[in-house]
Amino acid sequence: MATGKTLIGIDLGATNVRAGLVRNNNLQDIASKRIKADGTVDEIMQQIYEVVDEVITDDVESIGMGVPSVVDVEKGIVYDVQNIDSWDEVPVGDFFKKRYNLPIYVNNDANCFALGEKYFGKAEGYKDIVGLIIGTGFAGGLILNNKLYAGPNCGAGEFGMIPYKDSIYEHYSCGQFFERQYKMSGEEVYDGAMDGDEKALQILREYGSHLGNAIKAVLYAVDPEIIVLGGSVRKAFEFFKDPMWDEIRSFAYTNSLTNLKIEVSERDHIALLGGAALHMDAIQ
Repeated sequence: MATGKTLIGIDLGATNVRAGLVRNNNLQDIASKRIKADGTVDEIMQQIYEVVDEVITDDVESIGMGVPSVVDVEKGIVYDVQNIDSWDEVPVGDFFKKRYNLPIYVNNDANCFALGEKYFGKAEGYKDIVGLIIGTGFAGGLILNNKLYAGPNCGAGEFGMIPYKDSIYEHYSCGQFFERQYKMSGEEVYDGAMDGDEKALQILREYGSHLGNAIKAVLYAVDPEIIVLGGSVRKAFEFFKDPMWDEIRSFAYTNSLTNLKIEVSERDHIALLGGAALHMDAIQ
């Protein structure tokens, strides 16, 4: 989906910040820096400025930033960033406009992931999309009729918080499942499965059933054309794909499954591309 634009995408994480220059749909330059997680608001903003300054050019049209938190997308205010204590209410939009005098878009990282897949990845050409980030948490980004839907409080797509069994879906449908149920890291389980260990293979089959249940909840709520899975757990997709689909096939409205696609994200640096894609969504 060619745009001919020059944009900057930023990915703010708990331990580092990255910025990327996207020109004509190609990620041309990347800068990264470790975050001082216990730093002040100003200290961390300075670290973000430093990576942006490394990649910015005179023809940049806007800056888009994904954050692991709730955002007032109209005002560009970020609330309660995970693992960065000082960032409980930060007017990121105002800070960026003052420094760079460019349009700035700020949104939740799951929403940016969904946009990245729509404009640069597996969901190109689809109108109704769910992007699921499955790592230490379980959260979704929704694109409905070609437009990102975040809700008035940027809270749409938080499928992981829906009650399930004795807890919530997140505890069974992301990396937390392996720690909570088997006291193993997801990486340990994956490595065991790669070595043919039957216990690890069975754990991933069990995980696939839980994920299938979570995806059914997504389908009842949204009815998308495609679901794209991102995050670290996606690496084990081949080991849990079949039990996941076995569970999904019990979905009550079988016609909805006829054309449903479930894909695994493969595009490198999708978070940076998704941040840049906030511009495309804004002008959609």
